[in-house]
Amino acid sequence: IAPKTKDFIKEAATSAMLEIEAAKLAQQKGDADEKKFAEQMITDHTKTSTELKAMVPAEMKSAIPASLDDTSQKKLDKLRDAKAEDFPGEYDPMQVSAHKDAVSLFERYAKGGENDKLKDWAGKTLPALQHHLAMAQDMNSTRK
Repeated sequence: IAPKTKDFIKEAATSAMLEIEAAKLAQQKGDADEKKFAEQMITDHTKTSTELKAMVPAEMKSAIPASLDDTSQKKLDKLRDAKAEDFPGEYDPMQVSAHKDAVSLFERYAKGGENDKLKDWAGKTLPALQHHLAMAQDMNSTRK
C-alpha cells in the first residue's frame, strides 16, 4: 500500500537526515569500510534531500521536518554514545535496517503514489537505495 504523499515526504526527508547525521558519526568513529560507506551516504542523501525539497508542492512544504523525530534521534544518540570499538556493531545493522525501510517506502510510493513527479522520482531514486542496502549488507556481513 502506497503511503500518502505527506507521509512519503516526511519519511523520505527524515530518512535522509538520519543517514547524513549517522554518516558524519561514522566518519569520526568508523573503520575504513564505514568511512567509505559514510562518504557515499553523505553525497547521495544530500543529493536526494535537495531533490526532494525542490519537488515538494508548495502546499506540502510543511511536511518536510526541520529536525529528526524522537525515534530517529534515539538511533543517532545510540551511535553518538557508542565507543569506537562498538560502533560497527551499532552502525552496520542500523544501516541495513534503515535501507530496507527506505527501499520499501520508495518502492511503495513509486508503484502507487499520488503525486506523479514524486512517484517518478521515487522510482528513479530506488536503484541507488537498493545499492546502498546491498553495500550495507556486505559491510554488516564482514563483521560476523
